[in-house]
Amino acid sequence: MAFLRNAALCLLVPLLLLEMAHLCDGAGTPWLKYNSYTAQGRSRSDQRERCPHVRAIRNFDLAKMMGCWHVVQYYASTEELPEYACMRSHFSFSGEDQHITMNFSYIFAEDPLREKMQGNITWMIPEFQYPGHWMHTEDIYEGVYNTYVLDTDYQSWGLVMHCAEKKKHTRYLSALLLSREPTLGENVVNFLREKLPRYHIDLSFMFDINQTACDNLMESSSDDPLAYIVNGRKNAKEMFKIITKQ
Repeated sequence: MAFLRNAALCLLVPLLLLEMAHLCDGAGTPWLKYNSYTAQGRSRSDQRERCPHVRAIRNFDLAKMMGCWHVVQYYASTEELPEYACMRSHFSFSGEDQHITMNFSYIFAEDPLREKMQGNITWMIPEFQYPGHWMHTEDIYEGVYNTYVLDTDYQSWGLVMHCAEKKKHTRYLSALLLSREPTLGENVVNFLREKLPRYHIDLSFMFDINQTACDNLMESSSDDPLAYIVNGRKNAKEMFKIITKQ
């Protein structure tokens, strides 16, 4: 199985390079409207080594945050193209071990099979007087990986940000704009997006996530659970930083 997987990657990477060359050629670049820096050949302004100083939401009610959310916009400091659709998250809290778990799913927007990828993240709350600040519990992370609930009204919308630092590398920073429904009003979206530049997030790399036709997706053929990581891409389809846990 490992041999077949490696062989498939050897074939896939050259094809992806050719496709990228085509995308960068002339008018055949519909994705450039999302990314002014790429269109103008400019370097990103959000590549920094240290995580920003963040203050989580005050008077946060953890129980009200739990449940199902649609991810209607997504940002990651390692991502330059809009690639995903049908991204959803379900938060739950375990009173037994005091951990928060997010089960998430998504598809690659251009996947003709619309195969649903799945994974999970687990957090602990380091200080219960600040329940809007979570720390990842997985031992695959180098250093501390923090998550902050920046704002939410619990019933309709939410904004969550993750940040991790790695020695001799730029930080990994991501943000999820959440909605209880598949769509969110433009005024609310703009209100939440305006909270992000103070954390050195370049909004030209925060992309819409299409939430239409997301029922009855094909389940992933992999029997292994997937987990969210920060150590970069391992192959061409590893956007949401997933690996197979043995």
